[in-house]
Amino acid sequence: MRWVIACAFVALAACTQGPQTYRDLDRMGQDYQRAAAARPQTADQATARDTCGARRFEPLIGSPGDAIDRATLPPGTRIITPDMIVTQDFSPERLNILVGTDGKIGSLRCF
Repeated sequence: MRWVIACAFVALAACTQGPQTYRDLDRMGQDYQRAAAARPQTADQATARDTCGARRFEPLIGSPGDAIDRATLPPGTRIITPDMIVTQDFSPERLNILVGTDGKIGSLRCF
């Protein structure tokens, strides 16, 4: 039994890293900044890059908003009507279907 516990401690010790240096931390910060810069910062950028897969649903534009089959939409999709209140948090992966005052789908946006 002691042998098993000793092996477990040796294996655990082999997995740990030594202390991080300033160079390691600087590299991590640069990697984070590169990743953040590559991510869309506005709804226009996200929609242009199609980060939410809106192009796949373009045939819906012009159809009645109440005829949407929600089961075919990605999780987290929002169907936004003119008088609806929505949060302003930015999520470039979220599909937003904008319904006009006439009840028809006017546009698809990523935000």
